[in-house]
Amino acid sequence: MSTSLFRNPKFLRYFLSQGSSQLAYQMLVVAVGWQMYDLTNSALSLGLIGLVQFLPQLLLALVAGHVADRHDRRRIASVCMLAQGSIGAVLAAGSLGGWINSETIYACAFLLGAARTFQSPAMQSMLPSLVDRSVFPTAINYTTAARNFSSIAGPALGGGIYLFGAGAVYSTCTALYGLASVLIVGLGAKIAAGREPATLKSVFAGMSYIRSKPDILGAISMDLFAVLLGGVTALLPIYARDILHTGPEGLGLLRAGPAAGALLMTAFLARVPLKRRVGHAMYAGVAVFGLGTIVFALSHSLILSLLMLMLLGAGDMISVVVRSTLVQLETPDHMRGRVTAVNSIFLGTSSQLGQFQTGSVAALVGAVPAAVIGGIGTLIVVALWIKLFPSLFNRDTLNAHPEESQ
Repeated sequence: MSTSLFRNPKFLRYFLSQGSSQLAYQMLVVAVGWQMYDLTNSALSLGLIGLVQFLPQLLLALVAGHVADRHDRRRIASVCMLAQGSIGAVLAAGSLGGWINSETIYACAFLLGAARTFQSPAMQSMLPSLVDRSVFPTAINYTTAARNFSSIAGPALGGGIYLFGAGAVYSTCTALYGLASVLIVGLGAKIAAGREPATLKSVFAGMSYIRSKPDILGAISMDLFAVLLGGVTALLPIYARDILHTGPEGLGLLRAGPAAGALLMTAFLARVPLKRRVGHAMYAGVAVFGLGTIVFALSHSLILSLLMLMLLGAGDMISVVVRSTLVQLETPDHMRGRVTAVNSIFLGTSSQLGQFQTGSVAALVGAVPAAVIGGIGTLIVVALWIKLFPSLFNRDTLNAHPEESQ
């Protein structure tokens, strides 16, 4: 069954396009983070990169979801990838020409966030129309594994190529985005879910749907606050240079750590899938994320720090599997773009806005106290969400409850 997926030329193009795009993005963010810290020597500036990427997501995500449910998802994704490649070209030109500055990086980060806002619901909503329902769970596993692999290889490659200069990294990203765009547009057939008229109600339909599903709302919101408080991505350049005393190649390894842990957890869950007590497993995964963050914060060893990043990535992956499966199983096809867009707002808030929050706290109290506070905050969120969403905590299986399937 699994090999038949790769005999499907549409799935193969989708798989390779997603992998190329994710690889390019991961390489780009490593270069941007290291270059910005070199230019400014400021923790706050690292956090601001996350904020400016998040703003277009906050402003445009609901519109992007509606667009994905009304128009050709293939072309939307292709144009967004070309836009990101163009951003990489501007950063490469600025780095090679010596005129790059923090303002240029902020502007490019904003445009990058806007392009990814429209790409995300289009790409994620496209997959069900490319494969048979019988192999859809397997397709999800493969695409998740590809994203995780890219999140490992991308930072490592980006950090290594950065030894030849930031322009070399950005130029490579531009080429990868171009490849991804060509692959996805080559799917051929128009892929769109419907032509529902654009109204205020239809644009906000995804939000209303999630609000009506307590388990989905609980899963998404717990991930939001846990990563918002406990994420340490923005601090990695500081840890790499000032605490662990390594270079851009070390930063690449650190950025790859969470994805490496997630990939290992993906392989484990493929052999031992979550079948029972999935709610308990999700909460335990988020708690492990918080504990790993605290130990990472206090570490002065590159090896221990990398292991803790892998551990928190593995814990987060459990939460990702439960949340993603709930959304996929309980969302009708014609609303998947809008629900995915709302989900992306929550995820963007936790990652990009989380970077700003962490960078701001670090600017006030230092990187180590900021990371420790974040890890403790994650554990508090887990305890609160047990009380606020008891049905999610006690959920036994990933299948829809009887009343939800009616």
